[in-house]
Amino acid sequence: MAPLKILELRTVFGTGGGPEKTILLGTARTDRSRYSITVCYIRDERDRVFQIDKRAQSLPVDYIEVTERSSLDAHVWPKLKAIVADRDIDIVHAHDYKTDLLALLLAKQSKVIPLSTAHGWTGHTLRERWLYYPADRFLLARFPHVVAVSSNIKDMVVAAGARPDNVTVVLNGIDPALFKRDPGRVAEARARYGALDGEVVLGAVGRLESQKRFDVLIASFARLSSEMPNLRLLIAGDGSLKGPLLEQIGLAGISSRCHLLGHVNDVRLFHHALDVFVQSSDYEGTPNAVLEAMALETPVVATDAGGTAEIARHGREGLIVRPDREDEMRLALREALDNVEATARRTAAARRRVEGDLSFDTRMRKIERIYDELATRFPRRRAGDGQSLSDACATR
Repeated sequence: MAPLKILELRTVFGTGGGPEKTILLGTARTDRSRYSITVCYIRDERDRVFQIDKRAQSLPVDYIEVTERSSLDAHVWPKLKAIVADRDIDIVHAHDYKTDLLALLLAKQSKVIPLSTAHGWTGHTLRERWLYYPADRFLLARFPHVVAVSSNIKDMVVAAGARPDNVTVVLNGIDPALFKRDPGRVAEARARYGALDGEVVLGAVGRLESQKRFDVLIASFARLSSEMPNLRLLIAGDGSLKGPLLEQIGLAGISSRCHLLGHVNDVRLFHHALDVFVQSSDYEGTPNAVLEAMALETPVVATDAGGTAEIARHGREGLIVRPDREDEMRLALREALDNVEATARRTAAARRRVEGDLSFDTRMRKIERIYDELATRFPRRRAGDGQSLSDACATR
């Protein structure tokens, strides 16, 4: 039988985030004898920091781009229709609110099967919160199937009108062979990031935006470092809140021990400098940064944001606290640092989990089963029976 032909469709401005890792690395793990996947990004020609193409070049991925002059460029539509026709696409797999709409329109125009992965809604602009994100959840309820990267996101899609059995939770995965700790790199990493002998290094990774709540982390660190003066905090990432966070660090008097590193190219080396990884977010999908820490055997202290507690279960693979609880985070960090044996057990359990349930191989087998189920349910070119796609996408 000819392989199913999948179009992974995504639009992003800038360097992207966790969904890019999921799309590119997941596609590279697909069984090519059964699934022919094209990764297509809609790229704004005004975007000067776009990097997805460079990341795709290093992977065995069929990658193409459709350029647009603005976010409402009508020329995108005929280009996408041509790609679907030329490549004889069976399933269009969308990954954000714009491509969700395009996938449903392609389903009506070109008779492809629409599928979406809901990665979550993390923007904070008024337009996103009151227009784009509610509209996206409305659209998702009309897909024949949705992949949610956490149970929390599934609940939101179901609340918007989707049938529960049409939404499958598939947690994000990671490549445990690619993300593997090498004790020989620890000295190199600590020297690279200025960690002195005897210092205990806490680290975080993420965009410097309000969702990540690095203000809470910095406040917790300021109090904890008054109790443990050998602590250092390193935050990898860049964003719009760099200025306010630097001001907070200065006012707390911890500028010599708390550092904003900007974008870090080699996150694996960064983890080798850390004694504990901290996530302080108030919202996540399934956080790739936590998966990376688990795979690289960095002890995890994290907030119960999105699917975090589903991948790093409290007391088993990490310590989980409520979001926006400065005292809880400080106490959890103190527990992780003081109780070395229990921390080591959780860290080993985390590594075992990413080698099994949370590996990219496991995740892609689950996604492939969804592809197969959709192709069977909607035999687009193979027969005339089965539930019609227009019925499946109808307003409920």
